[in-house]
Amino acid sequence: MGTQRRFRSTVAVDRRGRTVVPVPFDPDEAWGVKPRHPVRGSVAGCSMRGIVEKREHGPVITLGPSWTRIPLYDGAEVEVVLEPEGPQRADLAHDIAAALDAAPDAAAFFDSLAQFYRNGWLRWIDSTKRNPEQRPVRIAEMIRSLQDGRKERP
Repeated sequence: MGTQRRFRSTVAVDRRGRTVVPVPFDPDEAWGVKPRHPVRGSVAGCSMRGIVEKREHGPVITLGPSWTRIPLYDGAEVEVVLEPEGPQRADLAHDIAAALDAAPDAAAFFDSLAQFYRNGWLRWIDSTKRNPEQRPVRIAEMIRSLQDGRKERP
């Protein structure tokens, strides 16, 4: 089964125009345990990017008023398509995945990053093709930086 999820949901629209989309499944079970789940997809046919947030009554995506081309009303039932955004752990090269597996705190921070930051780290490591001896050095530097809470490469 793929990582994409398709479902219908009843949205809530608040006075400030934010649209709250309930997510009827546990993203940790679907896509692996992470502190945050950056996703992309569509709501009512409009493309979106957002974060699945864990709330008391279940996971939701909150979208600002400018994201949609068609106004939604409170209680509207919509078609939703979601998938994780950016490279996932299963997509990583073996040496990078092994380093993250060996450092769970760095891995959790990496998983919580937006795709822009994850891709930045991966491009930096992959740019060592002409100097392959640099690859393990850069992987180790990435792990240290992630453990220190740094989003971007040096």
